[in-house]
Amino acid sequence: MATALITGAAARLGRAIVEELHRDHQIVIHYRHSSQAAQSLADILNQRRTNSAVAVHSELGSAADCQQLATAAIACFGEISLLVNNASAFYPTPIGNADEQQWDELMGSNLKAPFFLSQALAPALADAGGCIVNLADIHAEKPMPGHTIYSAAKAGLVMMTKSLARELAPRIRVNAVAPGAILWPEQESEGYNKEQILARIPMQRSGDPSDIARTVRFLAADAPYITGQVIAVDGGRSLNI
Repeated sequence: MATALITGAAARLGRAIVEELHRDHQIVIHYRHSSQAAQSLADILNQRRTNSAVAVHSELGSAADCQQLATAAIACFGEISLLVNNASAFYPTPIGNADEQQWDELMGSNLKAPFFLSQALAPALADAGGCIVNLADIHAEKPMPGHTIYSAAKAGLVMMTKSLARELAPRIRVNAVAPGAILWPEQESEGYNKEQILARIPMQRSGDPSDIARTVRFLAADAPYITGQVIAVDGGRSLNI
């Protein structure tokens, strides 16, 4: 059975991706702070299918952290055939108030960690004929007001997706999913007014986490000739930002 590592997998989109992939994957659930939620999710999955899920902690703050997570993830089931880079920090950084710590955190979680984790797992993924799916954002192409650092980090992740797709082919496919309005931030901020956003979405509604999870599954399991692509799952919102 194939094995997937999903970062930031204890809640929100990560949890939805875990639930979807668990249908036919062994799952390594990465978490940073959500120990209880991650272990609870692993317990639920193991009740459905014995020895099918493990929760693993990593800060993902450095290249060494990424290497350690890669080693631990492979040790869980002896292989990794799918890496889903989902873990992400998100908050506004308006010009004039942004600081270096925010730069390091947003660039670190959205770009640095996915790169070094992909690099660390590349040999195992190549052995498995596997793939990488990155969670990008529609704002990688069209910036969100007040979120310059986040938008730039996601733009870097999109280019990383395309670059790695060339470098790692033909043994590893690399693609990305760019969510639109799926789950709302806990705090509303400039450029992220829910009513205004919904009014501009052609489908006239927000999406569901399962929309993202099913797209990840498609890229992982049903798209053997697709690599280097970014699929927007946004109800058409990127047409009308």
